Amino acid sequence: MNPSPNISKHLTPAEIVLELDKYIIGQDAAKRAVAIALRNRWRRQQVEGELREEIYPNNIILIGPTGVGKTELARRLANLAGAPFIKVEASKYTEVGYVGRDVESMIRDLLDAAVSRVKTEHRDALRDAVEHAVVERLLDLLVPTTRSRRQRDDGDMGRRSRRLEQDRRRRRRERIRIELLAGLLEQQTVEFDVPEDSLPIMQVFSSQGIEEMGINIPDMMGGQEKRTRRRKVTIAEARDFITEEEMERQVEMDRVIREAVRRTETAGIVFLDEIDKIAAPADSHDGGPDVSRSGVQRDILPVVEGTTVTTKYGIVRTDHILFIAAGAFTAAKPSDLIPELQGRFPIRVELEKLGADEFFRILTEPRNALVRQYTALLATEGVTLTFTRDALKEIAATAHRVNQRTEDIGARRLHTLMTTLLDDILFEAPNLKQKKISITRTRVQKTLEHIAEDEDLARFIL
Repeated sequence: MNPSPNISKHLTPAEIVLELDKYIIGQDAAKRAVAIALRNRWRRQQVEGELREEIYPNNIILIGPTGVGKTELARRLANLAGAPFIKVEASKYTEVGYVGRDVESMIRDLLDAAVSRVKTEHRDALRDAVEHAVVERLLDLLVPTTRSRRQRDDGDMGRRSRRLEQDRRRRRRERIRIELLAGLLEQQTVEFDVPEDSLPIMQVFSSQGIEEMGINIPDMMGGQEKRTRRRKVTIAEARDFITEEEMERQVEMDRVIREAVRRTETAGIVFLDEIDKIAAPADSHDGGPDVSRSGVQRDILPVVEGTTVTTKYGIVRTDHILFIAAGAFTAAKPSDLIPELQGRFPIRVELEKLGADEFFRILTEPRNALVRQYTALLATEGVTLTFTRDALKEIAATAHRVNQRTEDIGARRLHTLMTTLLDDILFEAPNLKQKKISITRTRVQKTLEHIAEDEDLARFIL
């Protein structure tokens, strides 16, 4: 068994864009750039010979204001990539020498994600074999083996008696197997050796910085067996414990780690958000007590251009990991990044601001549209919520108008507007006598107009 990465599920660039269209409105240029980058990951795997190692990814930087879809794009990429993927915030890293997380920890996190993914694949492949072993162990608990203390042969009578006892036990075991598989014994109690909780995760100071590493002291002291204690549990609880034990026993972690390292090196993707927060404007003086932003950039540079990172699973090369950076760049410009780092992100895509038309589409078209979310939430209370087309148009126009007059937070404005609009309904839903509610344009105007017109109030509420 050797599960292989299903990079972008072998989707063509056009198919990748179609998948992204289900959740993200507009931003066609960004979708195209990401789709090509994902497809190139698969294309490189098909190249044979030494040339494959010479094909390096073209890293992407997405530039656009807040609320236009950068984070949503990362979230959907994680599902589409079919490869190790992680989203990190550039502003959370510190320069070497300062207390905090160093930039190489993003590669360790990426490998952790890969190990978890590959381990899940191996567990799924072993599920049938594990289920069979679990049933047999549960039967051992329900029909324990009776051992005779008499060691000598009692002759034909003794052998015949033992055969009869074995036949009775076998028939009883098969009868109980049928009941067990039918789920009739789930609440029956048995005595079982339950493993005690391991020691909690410790924070370890290392040469790479503060890393969260799972360290179990008994394992460090010689790998003693896990401590257990016998207690009464139901069959349902025992099944969970035994399933986990069998999974851990049958999954070959050496193979999992080798496969995870290979996938990370050949197909890993890091989405580096908020990269503008580590760019120092040209007229600023990057110094003083704050951690140097330029220093963080210098630390990121070797990771992006290709280096080796030491992890608890071994050495990982970053030469062929794809980096997709994103930032609003309101206080700084992409050109404020150090030139070497700029050169490592050759593809730049500017995301467009969203207007009233885009807001209307965001309310109605995506699979996770806000209208669908609130409709589903209130349906749990027996309330049927509907919106007229004019009401949705008014919400979209109000969001655009408030964004123009105050801070432009993009599509996030829709969340605050919808919460304000439905506040009374959400609060009174359990006690409402009228279970069918229609949101009209008049209601939207009546609820939101006085807030939208009052600029000072809008700054606080919206």
